[in-house]
Amino acid sequence: MKRAFLFLLIVALFSSCGDDEKNITISGAFALYPLAIKWAEEYNKIHPEVKIDITAGGAGKGMADVISGNVDLGMVSREINPVEHERGAFEFAVTIDAVIPTINDKNPNIAEVQKKGLTKENFQDIWITEKLKTWGDALGTKSTDPIKVYTRSDAAGAPETWAKYLGKKQEDLKGVGVFGDPGLAQVVKQDKFAIGFNNIAYVYDKSTGKTSPGIAVIPIDIDGNGKITPEENFYGTLNELMEGIAKGIFPHPPARPLYFVTKGEPTSQTIKTFLNWVLTDGQQFVKEAGYVNLSKDQLEEELKKLK
Repeated sequence: MKRAFLFLLIVALFSSCGDDEKNITISGAFALYPLAIKWAEEYNKIHPEVKIDITAGGAGKGMADVISGNVDLGMVSREINPVEHERGAFEFAVTIDAVIPTINDKNPNIAEVQKKGLTKENFQDIWITEKLKTWGDALGTKSTDPIKVYTRSDAAGAPETWAKYLGKKQEDLKGVGVFGDPGLAQVVKQDKFAIGFNNIAYVYDKSTGKTSPGIAVIPIDIDGNGKITPEENFYGTLNELMEGIAKGIFPHPPARPLYFVTKGEPTSQTIKTFLNWVLTDGQQFVKEAGYVNLSKDQLEEELKKLK
């Protein structure tokens, strides 16, 4: 009787391990979350035996979760730092996204904003030095409407990338802290004097290709001449923006690669097969989901890491 029970227990344990091998757990960056969901849906059509659990909580959480072994893949929307590499972080670039400055679409100054744009120096004086207090200050007009500045409260790739564009770190960004990409987008939609920043997926509606109701993009005056030239004006639709990023016209940062991160080089065949699919067949869904494809050379470099 005891031997039969022990045999059944061993079988159950091995069966459980086999089930675990078919599971993929993912957490992290809000930036990559919509595309990761799309990839999981499409992957399950050809691999229904693989269960993929995905949660968003910011790049910081994704990195912490994967390094601690709580998940198989961390979604990270910023560069991996040396300390994280020392702790075992092993990254795969899987797509390109961007952080874009946002404004409420009912802001009384929006016509001037879209005509003139704002420069990197303007953004520095809004989020870093706080020299610009009103929309008139920023646009060179007589407007006394206040600039209501918002940032992210959670450790994440979007604020770190936006801060890097401004020559600083996330903790240097001033403003009212709001948790998560969806939260920051919602605050901008609710406050007509707001200024914020978001990943593309939380600004544009991928079904229409237009910006979501309540929110608009602040064009970046890249050459600093006080107006948005035709070459700088690529925010009208999602496709226009993605083309501007792909061509390198939109600054890098705040455009940047997004990563899946493993702890050490992946050894699980389930994980390796999934990553291989993401970097090959899965790339056909990138543009559809509102992201920018990596170049052929970049994809080949990432695939080499799996061999």
